[in-house]
Amino acid sequence: MTVGSDTQPAAAPSGFDSDNRQAASIRDSARDYVDRLRGGDMGSLPAILGLVFLFIVFSSLHDRFLTTYNMANLVIQAGSIIVLAMGIVFVLLLGEIDLSAGVAGGASATIIALMLIDYDWTWWAATLAGIATGAVIGLAIGSLVAFLGIPSFVVTLAFFLALQAIPLKLIGSGGSLRFNDTVLRGLSIKNVPLTAGWIAAVLIVLAFAALSLWRYRSLSARGLVHQPLGLVVIKIAVLAVVVLGVTALLSANRAPNPDLFEISGIPWVLPVVVALLLFWTFILGKTRFGRHLYAVGGNAEAARRAGISVTRIKIAAFIICSSMAAISGLLAASYTGKVSPGSGGGNELLYAVGAAVIGGTSLFGGRGRAIDAVIGGLVIATIPNGLGLLNQASYINFLVTGGVLLLAASVDAISRRRRSAAGV
Repeated sequence: MTVGSDTQPAAAPSGFDSDNRQAASIRDSARDYVDRLRGGDMGSLPAILGLVFLFIVFSSLHDRFLTTYNMANLVIQAGSIIVLAMGIVFVLLLGEIDLSAGVAGGASATIIALMLIDYDWTWWAATLAGIATGAVIGLAIGSLVAFLGIPSFVVTLAFFLALQAIPLKLIGSGGSLRFNDTVLRGLSIKNVPLTAGWIAAVLIVLAFAALSLWRYRSLSARGLVHQPLGLVVIKIAVLAVVVLGVTALLSANRAPNPDLFEISGIPWVLPVVVALLLFWTFILGKTRFGRHLYAVGGNAEAARRAGISVTRIKIAAFIICSSMAAISGLLAASYTGKVSPGSGGGNELLYAVGAAVIGGTSLFGGRGRAIDAVIGGLVIATIPNGLGLLNQASYINFLVTGGVLLLAASVDAISRRRRSAAGV
């Protein structure tokens, strides 16, 4: 294989799989998909089925679960988990782990709050300082793992313990910092204007349709591998239904007392998640860095012999992970309205890792996409949301979430075994 080329081997990650097969019709595409499922390439299907199952169960047990008010809350609650899971995906793709991502987000959020309160920085300057803090943390972790060869589990466990000292020192035991900047706090408590939300939704659908049809025509004209036109149209239609449907749902007045006041529009956290999803999907699927990342995760020694700098890829992955943790910490602080010494030190990391794995990212490296974090994050957030409406005890939430994660890990292991047996 020529590294950096568009041609991928049979064992390429799921993000490239659709580029390597050509079907003459939708029926052939469906048969090809079934063959991939039989071969162990499950992708995000188990997570999607699980999400549908949870929605059916909770909606049947509580009539307020599917209300627009609760759906908006679900989006806001899932935001920080999804963003952190996106960062975790990059590390998992290499077969590594980052146990410090949660507290790295808490430390970065503390820096943002201090810059806003003590130094009167603008929101964007403080945000950049927080992301830079995360990047420095990732650089340190990645360098220790890549240059010294220390297992990532050990390095990130040490950082997990050490980074908790930053907010404890800067804030003090039992203290907290208010996160009340109008823009940053508004990510969780304010909504996109209705007109702007609809314009953005329509533009997303039109852009996806234009790119999909242009790609189909370009590949077809050059006689290269491409999907059948019918399947392209179906994908465009599905995306349109999802995007426009969600926009319509969140544009309705969801106030508990609609006669007294109005709450409508897409929560600002959703455009942030969508923008990050589109960006990282492009990076993983359409850039040399993305191809190299999958190659190193699939077989680091083969990637090194092919001329890929494994060291740089590992460092970059940890930098991305910690930088995304900083954004996640920002969103979590926006949701709670404060930063405390315990920020990021709870179950945030466990939920994020669980979200990535449940969404379809392999714990063994080499397989995963940014969209996995979104799907898995929705699954993780739906469990406490639905159980909260049912007034279930907290321990039920932990039991159900742990069981779902164990099931996802089992599916990943079984799928990997089936792919190995099939020689994929």
